[in-house]
Amino acid sequence: MSQRRGGFLVTQIHHLGRRVFSELLKEHGLEIGPGQGRILFALWQKDGIPINELIRKTLLRKSTLSELLDNLEDAGHVKRVQSDEDRRKVLIELTDKTRQMLKVYIDVSVEMTNIFYKGFQTEEIDQFESYLQRVLDNLVKQEEK
Repeated sequence: MSQRRGGFLVTQIHHLGRRVFSELLKEHGLEIGPGQGRILFALWQKDGIPINELIRKTLLRKSTLSELLDNLEDAGHVKRVQSDEDRRKVLIELTDKTRQMLKVYIDVSVEMTNIFYKGFQTEEIDQFESYLQRVLDNLVKQEEK
């Protein structure tokens, strides 16, 4: 089998996409990085969740997530609180200022999606995303071994 470039292309798209997305966020007044945005997006979907659930939703390593959470907490975007049901469990919650950022973040995400898929037909996007999901599923299964 000849050398395939899929992994290399995905890596290039990832790095360039992060830079473009960061610039768009800054243009809209959001001083957060893409990694932080991934955490915030998960919390905007469901707030007040434990770290282990955030790990599952973001696919970040615990050490990486902890560092990003420290930065987000220092910037006043999230807070760690003890669970009322289980005092041993720490939940991550958004602050009020960060809850208000959701609309701008969604607007920037839509803008990024439009850049990403410029010139694509709906069927092509569906097929492309199904292929990406299969690759992601393969990687998740490999890591679980």
